[in-house]
Amino acid sequence: MKSDNVAVLPGDGIGPEIIKEAIRVLEKISEKLRFKLHYQFEDVGGAAIDKHGDALPDRTLRTCEGARAILFGAVGGAKWDVLPPEERPERAALLKLRKHFDLYANLRPAIVFKALADASTLKREVIGDGFDIMVVRELTSGIYFGRRELDADYAVDEARYTKGEIERISRLAFDIARKRKRKLTLVDKANILATSILWRSTVQALEKEYPDVEVNFLYVDNAAMQLVRDPRQFDVMLCENMFGDILSDEAAMLTGSLGMLPSASIGGEGFGMYEPAGGSAPDIAGKGVANPIAQILSAAMMLKYSLGREKGYEMIMKSVTQVLEKGYRTQDIMEDGKTLVSTEEMGAAVCEELEKA
Repeated sequence: MKSDNVAVLPGDGIGPEIIKEAIRVLEKISEKLRFKLHYQFEDVGGAAIDKHGDALPDRTLRTCEGARAILFGAVGGAKWDVLPPEERPERAALLKLRKHFDLYANLRPAIVFKALADASTLKREVIGDGFDIMVVRELTSGIYFGRRELDADYAVDEARYTKGEIERISRLAFDIARKRKRKLTLVDKANILATSILWRSTVQALEKEYPDVEVNFLYVDNAAMQLVRDPRQFDVMLCENMFGDILSDEAAMLTGSLGMLPSASIGGEGFGMYEPAGGSAPDIAGKGVANPIAQILSAAMMLKYSLGREKGYEMIMKSVTQVLEKGYRTQDIMEDGKTLVSTEEMGAAVCEELEKA
């Protein structure tokens, strides 16, 4: 039986702990559905700096180039914040990987599981029966990749976009909207920013090719307010790089915890990098309290978008839902009357549900 190569980059902080549980779940689902995955573990981020002097060693990059997908944990922490910006793990590893593989589209689903409705920071009447928002974030251009200058009393961060970069991510967002509720919201700041004017005019031109998709336009400050006021009005939110970074974290927090938010960063021909959106959380690393669900769901997205195994994705989603409905909770989503479990116990609970499937 042929196996798919997966590059596994645990990284820093809670990364190794939550990656371990995601691998357990992948092993269980591959056993159930009778396919094989071959995992190649490599160093990345601060851990790689400490060991190799480089946040993204050549060996790690070569392993990723030979894989069908990358399963990524988290990088960064105070220990490496003393380094120059270009050498810190977030930029020297994460952003470099995105650019190297042209992973231009970041998909971040923010889903309120019915069992976690009371864990949201919003009132039950606002949450209603829950919501399911897909944030589609452009990932390889904009202010994160523009020209930068920094000295003692002067700094520049350049935001730049080409029409082609905007068109390809917008087409993907339209295609995703077509498979959902056929509603797309472009988040921009077209009353102020030149890049946003280009984003809006490009999406308006593409809108004619997708007459079955309802398109709305919101300034980013209004979009942030509307997410809190009535998140159920959104389906697909299309954002440039920085706006998507900020709003996807806001949407995640409305679901109860950043520990619940998976993400997929995809490029051409199905290749992608899959990581939780919550970061390395060094303050809880090694304590066994981190929520592995975002990492587990990121692995599920890998099955769907890179490995063509949508049934595995659906089975994992169902198992996570069942675990939450049974009242199992990690520290970040704990509620009165529920059962507090560790990182490892949450992973085991998901595997147990998969075993029954």
